[in-house]
Amino acid sequence: MKPVFSIIAPIYNEHDSLPELHRRVSAVMNGLGEPWELILVDDGSSDGSTELIRRLAEQDEHIRPVIFARNFGHQIAVTAGLDYARGDAVVIIDADLQDPPEVIPDLVARWREGYEVVYAVRTEREGESWFKLFTASLFYRLIFRITDVKIPMDTGDFRLLDRKVVNVLKTMRERHRFLRGMAAWVGFRQIGVPYKRAARFAGSTKYPFKKMLRLALTAITGFSYFPLQVATYLGFIAAGLALIFIPIVVIERLIGNQAFFGQATTLVSVLFLGGVQLICLGILGEYIGRIYDEVKGRPLYIVREAPENDSSQPQK
Repeated sequence: MKPVFSIIAPIYNEHDSLPELHRRVSAVMNGLGEPWELILVDDGSSDGSTELIRRLAEQDEHIRPVIFARNFGHQIAVTAGLDYARGDAVVIIDADLQDPPEVIPDLVARWREGYEVVYAVRTEREGESWFKLFTASLFYRLIFRITDVKIPMDTGDFRLLDRKVVNVLKTMRERHRFLRGMAAWVGFRQIGVPYKRAARFAGSTKYPFKKMLRLALTAITGFSYFPLQVATYLGFIAAGLALIFIPIVVIERLIGNQAFFGQATTLVSVLFLGGVQLICLGILGEYIGRIYDEVKGRPLYIVREAPENDSSQPQK
């Protein structure tokens, strides 16, 4: 029977959380009284999660495992889940249970009202340091202000997507993916549902500061030309400063001011202009590197094991 709901959970070294995730998702979805499936996408786990996913799939026909050949990253794992999902409504949820499965009925209720993207909005975040809270808040507000698409603040990937939205997202195959931005970009009727983000059930975070920084860079370069505009502004500022100081230096030298003799002024000017040029080259390099990744045309992911007799047609 074709499922009405598909739940996607990307898995990377979540052995201790998997049984509880399965139990809570099963309790919630069975309570809805509609056919459902749980797609567990193993993103190259090395802690025994892969074997546990296989055992759970043998015990419960609702579970459909997708096993990657290696680690491809969280956003790619979610993309694979979207490719294999068969439901009319698809829910993306983290396996660490920071996104409580008990919120899913609230998302479904909004979907039944006619909304096609229902995103969960974090009102509280348990178990996170002040630095994590500060950087997360800064990240969302920066993205909201400088990107061309207005991405809702304080939202993650925890959301429900209508089948129409999923079909559109499946056609978008860029390698550097920021799915919450892509979901905002496609439009459709969207609404937020507030929830309290729980502390991680077990294990450690899979998004340390370095990965968060990389995700922020992907979001900015994928949905904004602001960094390129910054490079232009820096060029105008440098040129403007030069136009201002050249006549000043000439006049001061003519009147014999010793402060403007020697090599110090020249060195400072060269270092300043060199720094501006390197910053601009770095910004251009980020965009060019992403273009290079796209034109290679490699598949987004490689699957070692996938559901048999699958009616979907994943695009790699």
